[in-house]
Amino acid sequence: MKFNLKKIISGFKEYFVLIILLLFSLVLLPQNNHPSVKKIKSYGFASIAVINSFFSMASSFIRDDAELVKQKKLNAELMLQLNLLREHALENESLKNLLNFRDTASYSLIPSKVVSKLVSSTNGNMIINRGSSDSIKVGMPVINEKGLLGIIVNTSDNFAQVRTINNSNLKITGKLQRLNSDGILSWNGKKLVMKNLPSTFDVRIGDRIVTSDFSTILPPDIPVGIVSDVTLVYSGALLNLSVQPFADISSVNDVFVLKLILSKQIDEFELNFYN
Repeated sequence: MKFNLKKIISGFKEYFVLIILLLFSLVLLPQNNHPSVKKIKSYGFASIAVINSFFSMASSFIRDDAELVKQKKLNAELMLQLNLLREHALENESLKNLLNFRDTASYSLIPSKVVSKLVSSTNGNMIINRGSSDSIKVGMPVINEKGLLGIIVNTSDNFAQVRTINNSNLKITGKLQRLNSDGILSWNGKKLVMKNLPSTFDVRIGDRIVTSDFSTILPPDIPVGIVSDVTLVYSGALLNLSVQPFADISSVNDVFVLKLILSKQIDEFELNFYN
């Protein structure tokens, strides 16, 4: 072992001497203020600074990339929370409107929720979570805070079927509120219409339509919608009106059943007549 160590030292003694001298020079170098030494020092420091900056940038890039992923994850979580808060705010606003409407309505209202929507191009129906055990009966109108939605056509103990205004089998006697003129409202598979009004009527876009005093299945003055288009038919002798409903059937979730039947016999006759 001693022989091998001596052999290594004798074989590499020049390198050992060089390393020792270099280390000694590095120790003495900071204490030397000679101009040429100062220049060497500045070059050395500049080189070390460049190398250190490179490694620092690489480290920073890796660190920033991880931080960026972390921030993106946080943003995604905040986005989901914000969207949930918006949904709660919308639901809260809707429920407040319903409560305000219920407080100001002069009729007895039964609050209910839509549990199913059965919608086709011609037949719009809903199922609500109130039935005969809640005093719901066939012929009762269904509304929300914006306007008319439909009429109860079938009940079980805990559920009821609503024929909506988007159902071609439901015909409603409506009234142009500004003109106090009546007409029949019906769904034509694409939109709600009021047909065959005299062309002498001064109908305007935006005119409000409510339920008529002559309706046998609905109380008067329930908001239905506004006139969105006026078309002349039969060589200009009559008017067909397109009606934009106030209540959006596709998005409604909370409804009220109006605890009122004007005439049970007339209601059943009229409802069955249009089936």
